[in-house]
Amino acid sequence: MKIFTVVAAVLVGHFASILDVVAGQMMGTIGDVPSDGEMNGSNFTYPFPLQKYKFASQRQEVEMVFMDVAPTVEPNGKVAVCLHGKNFCGPTWEATARKLAGVGYRVILPDQVGFCKSSKPDSYQYTLQQFSFNTRSLLRALGIGNVTVIGHSLGGMTSIRFGLMFPEIVERIAVMNPIGLEDWRALGVPYMSIDDLYTSESQSNYSSIRGYEQPTYYVGEWQDSYDVWVNMLVNIYQGSEAARFSFNQALVTDMALSDPVVYEFGMLQPRTLLLIGDKDNTALGKQWSPPEVQAKLGHYDVLGKQAAAAMPNAEIIEFAGLGHAPQIQQPDTVHDALLAWLAK
Repeated sequence: MKIFTVVAAVLVGHFASILDVVAGQMMGTIGDVPSDGEMNGSNFTYPFPLQKYKFASQRQEVEMVFMDVAPTVEPNGKVAVCLHGKNFCGPTWEATARKLAGVGYRVILPDQVGFCKSSKPDSYQYTLQQFSFNTRSLLRALGIGNVTVIGHSLGGMTSIRFGLMFPEIVERIAVMNPIGLEDWRALGVPYMSIDDLYTSESQSNYSSIRGYEQPTYYVGEWQDSYDVWVNMLVNIYQGSEAARFSFNQALVTDMALSDPVVYEFGMLQPRTLLLIGDKDNTALGKQWSPPEVQAKLGHYDVLGKQAAAAMPNAEIIEFAGLGHAPQIQQPDTVHDALLAWLAK
């Protein structure tokens, strides 16, 4: 009996060691990287110290860069993670991060896989679940438990999926003009193949990006400061990994069109705030849809209210005359509203 006990203890200890090794491999590694210079096809200079989370995903090793912004006042013990949209990167959250850090939040600003300074795999099965899982894995590797999730555009759509997947760790969700408030396919957006999406993405340049963003994000207005974010994208579309980036973006567009969250709003448990610029007219596939379909899409003055009504614990704050990026158009107004809600 004594021999059996010893053998069993050794086997259990050995098995536990194996589990520790496997868990370590799944968790990945974190290290510092330069905030400036070229990385994964982008040479944009990031506003805070940059780190790299290297981990295994879909039978390959990938890198997810992020900024970890410390509170600039006495910490309140809370963590916010801010998720960028398709045409933005982690640095776009700089002003928001400074506001949050100024009231005691630790703020995590990741670049999702496929974007900005993170890896651009040759092939990757993009889903909102995978984005959410990767984000959760990063938070776990950082030893972070509960979080407030803040998202814009595609990041807002991902924030909702994150809240549906991990309600036990989400204290609150705040989304700024999230996409996914309607099902574009069901409204008649025709299918565009990934190959055709890739061709379109690979032709992106300053004129095409500004031409899309000016009427949609900024309601026809343009300020020189907006060029920073356009040029950040142009830099990647024309960078050392241009082809891979364009292909990844094609895959992401196909994912967003194929993976609606609108039908699950009623199951979203965390307290949620929708911050909506009411002149936004964003809708994936709108540009290649027939006129009668275009007319039905992207009415955020209606969609925001519908989403808030469908979510059991949601509030909405609308910003008259603002577009798809209200936090960039009128940052003080939007941040004041966000911080007031977080303080409730």
